[in-house]
Amino acid sequence: MASLNGFNANEVEPAVEFEAIPPGQYTAVITESETKPTKSGTGSYLQLTLQIIDGEFKGRTLWARLNLENPNETTVRIARAELSAVCRAVGVMQPRDSAELHNVPLVIRVGVKARADTGEPTNVIKGYERRSGAGGASVAPGRPGLSPLSGGAQAGKAVGAVLGSAPPWKR
Repeated sequence: MASLNGFNANEVEPAVEFEAIPPGQYTAVITESETKPTKSGTGSYLQLTLQIIDGEFKGRTLWARLNLENPNETTVRIARAELSAVCRAVGVMQPRDSAELHNVPLVIRVGVKARADTGEPTNVIKGYERRSGAGGASVAPGRPGLSPLSGGAQAGKAVGAVLGSAPPWKR
């Protein structure tokens, strides 16, 4: 059991049900990352927590799971390609730790699919692209992850311009 001493539900607005956000492009940052074991126990995945940082859905959270260790080679190949897209989008080409991917604005392409267990609509991240500047969520045409903004130093400047000194969850 956990102590809830001091909690008063009369002083806190109740949580509301979140509906899937509409498909589209959103500016986001990775706020957390963690390696977790798969349900089967035969591999592990990198779970990325992303938070939208502007627009109508500012503050909404989405997750990506990259199966980097799995007996299925195709699953691993897809996860590694997705991680490559994330790295290119944030300008960190050889991260030693997933924390290096945190707090750098990037554009995510979001879709909607039906959950396998309930049939309810849920969001899925379909792609990652580099953010083209500190002023908006536009991306350069062409391949995902390619834009005029390049290099980790410029990405770091974009972080400061967008986030200031506080991470998005503390603003």
